[in-house]
Amino acid sequence: MDEIVTERAGSILRIQLNRPKRRNAMTSAMYVALSDILKNAAKDEHTRVVLWHGAGDSFCAGNDIEDFLKNPPGPGESPQAQLMNALIDFDKPLIAAVQGAAIGGGTTMLLHCDFVYAGESAKFQMPFINLALVPEFGSSSIVPARIGHIRGSELILLGSPYDASRALELGLVTQVVPDQDLLSIAIATAQKLAAKPAGALQASKRLMKQPFRQQIAAAMKAENEEFSAQVRSADAKEALTAFLEKRAPDFTRTIKSPATV
Repeated sequence: MDEIVTERAGSILRIQLNRPKRRNAMTSAMYVALSDILKNAAKDEHTRVVLWHGAGDSFCAGNDIEDFLKNPPGPGESPQAQLMNALIDFDKPLIAAVQGAAIGGGTTMLLHCDFVYAGESAKFQMPFINLALVPEFGSSSIVPARIGHIRGSELILLGSPYDASRALELGLVTQVVPDQDLLSIAIATAQKLAAKPAGALQASKRLMKQPFRQQIAAAMKAENEEFSAQVRSADAKEALTAFLEKRAPDFTRTIKSPATV
């Protein structure tokens, strides 16, 4: 079974994350595949709009931890970095339809979408701190810029979960809709966008992104370097091991004893 499924309807390209039994958790191969799909869509003159959603009852639960431990990202051109760059450079309208879990990267990837429709079941979280990691996909820059440092600290430093209504209040989603209407509403927006003049639409998106593009790219580079260091730390090893063992992490184990003279 393909882990990412694409379907074309006229000039609209639909992308579905297709690992419903794993809540569409992302593997390294999926990051590369999704990056390639977006790069090809950017060059394809027949594609005017991309609609992104998940199979089953979740959008995306972030990284597949088992795959992540086998392939921890480094500071350079990692699979995750490839997708980050593809999202920064994507000038066509990108719509997400989100139901159920959107955790970690499942939340931060949405920051690069132009429209985010959230089903009433949607649950968001950026729990990187709980795994002794740092934010990614430019979220350390984008989130505070959008909602302010104080509210950003709640989501990033505490890793607090939030529901669809809170996401709407914070301005992180376009609209909250009943789950049964989610895809049809997202498709209706895609159809409206596809009917607009493509050149002006893409130019308008480029202009909207222009003031922040370099800032976000710099944030991603800094995040990737810090993430690469933190993921190899004793704290991260304890956090990720605890996650797989379904227990609470004990970060007191990783505190070094003070040096004695």
